[in-house]
Amino acid sequence: MAQNKTIPTAICVEDFLNAIGDTAKRDDAFKLLALLKDETTLQPKLWGTAIVGFGSYHYKYESGREGDAPLVGFSPRSKEFAIYLAAEFADKEKLLQQLGRHKTGISCLYIKKLAYIDEKILKKMVNNSVSHLKTVYD
Repeated sequence: MAQNKTIPTAICVEDFLNAIGDTAKRDDAFKLLALLKDETTLQPKLWGTAIVGFGSYHYKYESGREGDAPLVGFSPRSKEFAIYLAAEFADKEKLLQQLGRHKTGISCLYIKKLAYIDEKILKKMVNNSVSHLKTVYD
């Protein structure tokens, strides 16, 4: 079975974020870093080449595929930030309605700028997501 390519690395998270060319995106990336660090009380690690992750959990699917993933994380992509949360967690739909401008994927939240969302709601989402993953995978 293939190995996951997205694993924790020793690359410095701050160096990775400082390499973001767009000043506004870099500033938002550092704000998001501080927000997630405060909410999780975990130290960030760069997973793969572009995901800033906090903590980890081990998953195993019925298919036999298994691996590790960050409890929560984000990636500063060219057009938007991808924020990685659990696919399901308490009050997810209600919180999404209150969040502000965003798009969603199965376990991704996409935002263009932090100014477009309510950071208090994002904090609740992060906490609910981490709690759910710890309950399911501990």
